[in-house]
Amino acid sequence: MTELSEDQRTALEAAAFRRLVAHLRTRSDVQNIDLMNLAGFCRNCLSNWYREAAETSGIRMSKEESREIVYGMPYDEWQARHQRDASDEQKAAFERNRPKE
Repeated sequence: MTELSEDQRTALEAAAFRRLVAHLRTRSDVQNIDLMNLAGFCRNCLSNWYREAAETSGIRMSKEESREIVYGMPYDEWQARHQRDASDEQKAAFERNRPKE
């Protein structure tokens, strides 16, 4: 495996994150429940991880701010434009797949 410096690794991870966010912004047809059912995470999870990383670094960030970074617009606007009601099948799959507490 290629040895990377810490700066190189960070730059590559940041580039991959930006590409993932850009991809998710173009795929508004894929609902968060679809992502949760297939991959176990969604746009909201990604925005929460971003906010947690910011806070770990001493940067205060609201949930709304981190969601806007991921969604590319205020969350309420994204919901109004793109979010559909989940089907009964999607809801059932979510209940089957979600981690038990």
